[in-house]
Amino acid sequence: MTNFNKAIVLVSGGLDSTTTLAIAKDLGFDCYALSFDYGQRHISELNAAKKIAGSFNVKDHKVISLDMGQIGGSALTDSDIDVPEDEDSDGIPVTYVPARNTIFLSYALAWAEVIDANDIFIGVNAVDYSGYPDCRPEFIKAYEELATLATKAGVEGAAFNIHTPLIELSKADIIKKGAELNVNYALTVSCYQADEEGYACGHCDSCRFRKEGFKSANIADPTRYN
Repeated sequence: MTNFNKAIVLVSGGLDSTTTLAIAKDLGFDCYALSFDYGQRHISELNAAKKIAGSFNVKDHKVISLDMGQIGGSALTDSDIDVPEDEDSDGIPVTYVPARNTIFLSYALAWAEVIDANDIFIGVNAVDYSGYPDCRPEFIKAYEELATLATKAGVEGAAFNIHTPLIELSKADIIKKGAELNVNYALTVSCYQADEEGYACGHCDSCRFRKEGFKSANIADPTRYN
């Protein structure tokens, strides 16, 4: 029987996914955190995810190993592609990882079936999202429909809900929401090229969005910058 109190929460170790986890917990869900070692440039964000999952006392935390670096095509998985710094890009930036959210949601969906959960939380954002196509409401709606068609649970009548509580929020509003829920943002790592200790570069798109978010929210930025 499906358990409506269980939720899979995608947790990267960054600011958005941590806020999403806090929201899921605040809504009363028993949270099962899911992270990925997918061949990203650094391990510090994943180390942060482990600390964050522990701090929220999640029911379980799985770290799935994928090697998306074998495919490449992104500055986050291919060392031959530089992460852009201090520049505004037109179109979809080189930090886009091909089909990443589709792949991550598929693992979340599989785990949801296994534990009889209906709910999946993902911290995608369609406002400060750097132009990634898999952060749009249209994508989430389409995937929700796919989830019903592609699973045994869906065929048997279960409805999967993909929650995107941050999708229409500015970075400042996300930070304010997290502050209301006592999120410790010092634990989070957002930088595309953080060092092994989690110090941020301060210049990539993710760092710039994060800096501007804390400034606009009028909340002290706990990020450790190089």
